[in-house]
Amino acid sequence: MDFSIRAATVEDCKDIARMVKELAEYEKCTHLVKTTQKDLEQDGFSKNPSFHGIIAEVPEQHRTKDGHTKIGYSLYFYSYSSWSGRDIYMEDLYVMSEFRGKGIGKALMSKVAQLGLAAGCGQLDFLVLDWNKSSLDFYLNQGCTDVTTDIGYHYMSCKEEALEHLAQP
Repeated sequence: MDFSIRAATVEDCKDIARMVKELAEYEKCTHLVKTTQKDLEQDGFSKNPSFHGIIAEVPEQHRTKDGHTKIGYSLYFYSYSSWSGRDIYMEDLYVMSEFRGKGIGKALMSKVAQLGLAAGCGQLDFLVLDWNKSSLDFYLNQGCTDVTTDIGYHYMSCKEEALEHLAQP
């Protein structure tokens, strides 16, 4: 299948927002999505962006039945590990279901890895749901390791009211 991977632009935010919702539906987490198209525009394309993105796009002749040519994306940002130095964190990797199994997800992930290496990163980090066997297998086949299994780390989060409470002196 013919497709291209390119840097996301602010004009892609409508499609990114659509695909974020589709990813949340797949992961059974739609109730957790709070970001809007406007948030993506502001947070990803301001003077100091909180994230970067790439888009997978197909030619018009391969567009979806709903007319979409933007059929996958990845959002990522740079982070730092006190153990390994510069890292790249892949927040999302998504390909619309009808386009899976065609190398698009691998191409997106490969591009994030290339960007990380070019920025001096020594590690690519991301999360995957424990029930998502096809994604776990995909990542393991790329040479990734399951840190929870191998080292025993648990990903923790403090949000909303708990974050407000924690911020109190």
